[in-house]
Amino acid sequence: MKIAVAGAGYVGLSNAILLAQHNQVIIVDPDIEKVKKLKMGISPIIDIDISDYLLHHSLNLSVTSDTVNAYKDVDCVIIATPTDYCSKSNSIDTSTVEQVISSVLKINKAAKIVIKSTVPIGFTKRIAESTGCSTILFSPEFLREGHALYDCLYPSRIIIGIPFDSNDLKELAQGIAALLLAGTKSECHPPVKFMGSSEAESVKLFSNTFLAMRISFFNELDSYTEIMGLNTEDIIVGMGLDSRIGMYYNNPSFGYGGYCLPKDSKGLLASFNDIPQDLMSAIVKSNETRKNHIVFQIIKRSPKTVGIYRLVMKKDSDNFRASSIQDIMKKLYMHGINIIIHEPIISNDQFDGFQVCNDFIEFANRSDIIIANRRSLELKAFADKVYTRDVFGKN
Repeated sequence: MKIAVAGAGYVGLSNAILLAQHNQVIIVDPDIEKVKKLKMGISPIIDIDISDYLLHHSLNLSVTSDTVNAYKDVDCVIIATPTDYCSKSNSIDTSTVEQVISSVLKINKAAKIVIKSTVPIGFTKRIAESTGCSTILFSPEFLREGHALYDCLYPSRIIIGIPFDSNDLKELAQGIAALLLAGTKSECHPPVKFMGSSEAESVKLFSNTFLAMRISFFNELDSYTEIMGLNTEDIIVGMGLDSRIGMYYNNPSFGYGGYCLPKDSKGLLASFNDIPQDLMSAIVKSNETRKNHIVFQIIKRSPKTVGIYRLVMKKDSDNFRASSIQDIMKKLYMHGINIIIHEPIISNDQFDGFQVCNDFIEFANRSDIIIANRRSLELKAFADKVYTRDVFGKN
């Protein structure tokens, strides 16, 4: 089968590689630099498995920025473009998805469309009705940043949502599921679930909001133990020994951020409208409360200069979109504190108006306090200056 994948982010790239093992796949992305890197076999994102597959595995994979040539004779288009939360509309911004659908319908009406991008509940059905496209599906992704391809090769589940109850769509859904399954590792036997597209969209948003809730819970536990002078690690480990709770997603942080959790939790909350709820609002509010707590704890130490050690969300990542530490440094600046940043993936000497200092020793010496969402061996020599809530030394 000939497949186009719109978007060379971690979702699009990992799905493209998965499918290119047994199909002809073309990645479409407007970012010329990403296209250049991929043509040289270089991953534009940090993911060990993606880099390995691009260099050492046999893939029927090409890349372009030319949408017309990409879409004109493909059998299927996978949409994996970024969708952000828009505070003005109080909704997930689906404009990139709509643009791809519009282009595909103009260039190749026969192409089947599978949306992988996160969208509001009910979007797939609405766009199918408004465009008259009868072959559009929604299949949520459940990928970890930095391990996206691994999670494609060993998926926890495959979910396909159809907007209408029709035999043709059911057959198409089964075919798409078979395509995705064919690329997984032979020892992996993920459950496959078919459902309505709105239900599939709900699975995505509720799953990520649940994870945000779990992060928020342990962050609030940590705020309590920090103020009360208790041992955070002992309490979390003692809780985690209960198999119903478990030892996962429990390492305190400065707050959840990144590609998915902030926008998905806000997007889900917005969809509630007049539906009774308290918890969904609390999950979103808790993240802001946590960041304010971190800021207060730093201000109490009366620093003149605060060093921000890494903007990225976690180890082995190049993503700092919506990272909580960015909100924290802006709040500190509003309190008159000088801010300097150490972030090796930024080549400029400025970021968002703040000075970047990538000579680590100079950075550390100039900082009265170094705040780090996650520990690093590099910080060990300056441990007396470091403020972090990282208990377990893991993401």
